[in-house]
Amino acid sequence: MTTLDRPLQTNIAATATAGAIAMAVAMGFGRFSYTPILPAMMADLNISPGDAGLIASANFVGYLAGAILAAYGWAHGHERRIGLAALAATTVLLAAMGLSSSVFVLALIRFLAGLASAFAMIFISGIVLGHGLLARSEHVPAMHFGGVGLGIAFSSLSVWANPLAGHAGLSSSQGDWFTGALVGLIGTILVAALLPGAPSTGAGAVKEKPLRWTRPFVVVTLTYALFGFGYVITATFLVAMARDGSGGHSIEFLAWLLTGLAAAVSVYLWRLAVPRFGLAGVYAIGLLLEAIGLVLTVSLPLPYAPLAGGLMLGATFMMITAYGLQIGRQLAPESPRKALALMTAAFGIGQIIGPLVAGRLAERTGSFAAPTLIAAAVLFLCGGIIVVELKRITAALKG
Repeated sequence: MTTLDRPLQTNIAATATAGAIAMAVAMGFGRFSYTPILPAMMADLNISPGDAGLIASANFVGYLAGAILAAYGWAHGHERRIGLAALAATTVLLAAMGLSSSVFVLALIRFLAGLASAFAMIFISGIVLGHGLLARSEHVPAMHFGGVGLGIAFSSLSVWANPLAGHAGLSSSQGDWFTGALVGLIGTILVAALLPGAPSTGAGAVKEKPLRWTRPFVVVTLTYALFGFGYVITATFLVAMARDGSGGHSIEFLAWLLTGLAAAVSVYLWRLAVPRFGLAGVYAIGLLLEAIGLVLTVSLPLPYAPLAGGLMLGATFMMITAYGLQIGRQLAPESPRKALALMTAAFGIGQIIGPLVAGRLAERTGSFAAPTLIAAAVLFLCGGIIVVELKRITAALKG
């Protein structure tokens, strides 16, 4: 590497690091720390599974709204400022969760947190991935999105340690939320120091053509929406399921830690399978493996059930999310932004419905087994549809 190369490599490393930290704060804590904190919240605030599902869905409604709002051009030139403001808002909203016991207020906070998470994800990802593309670095996307898994793992560690619980009369869940806010504050400061501005390509905005509703695109969009419904049930209630099964605090911690660690490396590792099975083939395999993981979550004995469920969830959901969008974009080469917006909306609707159905069904049956098996059936259906349509989708991707 020449002397002229070193500043570029250093800047790319700093940019990728900023992206990973931002995803850890916005997604790992801002979006997914609700899962490990939920059992303590249910105990401290006497929240029912139905109420817990409602609060979770409010977050996903906010994320969907944020994704739709961010798709317009109002933020052009202000991406860095908005992304950092979204991270700061995430920190404030994490702390706010520890200040209320009202289901309505908690749902409102989680709605705003979803909005902030979407803004941080879209605007900061645009900056980081744009610089990575200009530098022709394949490692930037893997490191950037790996931050989500690292954030999930670190949120598990912070809940397990819970250094603030008991201080100044704080309950367990309050200590968890305030600890998350402290981590968010530190992360936001680091991102502000490392994140560059949006890269300039010199190209103006290009008006896209109308979206073509080809059969492969419809199939992938449908399965992506159903995937949103299927994955989110375990992603929301996995730790609560471990507690319901008397798995103990250590099993709750390990289940979510495994989820995060597996998610952190999954996108990079799955890339190795693409040359053999193709993008659509790996997408189908991921859906089927995640469905198997959901079955194991309710069929294996403790302590193995939540650990297997967490490992399988982490190993698949980030890859399916990323590859699903990549397939959709390639199937609509003349209108990629419209395709991504539509698929994000479809996914968002699925993950809004998932916690509502799971929470209410768990209240009626007394456990999360039935909603988990329904989610598994949905994912098996998705994987089966892609397998049946695999030749047609693969041909469309090539041509």
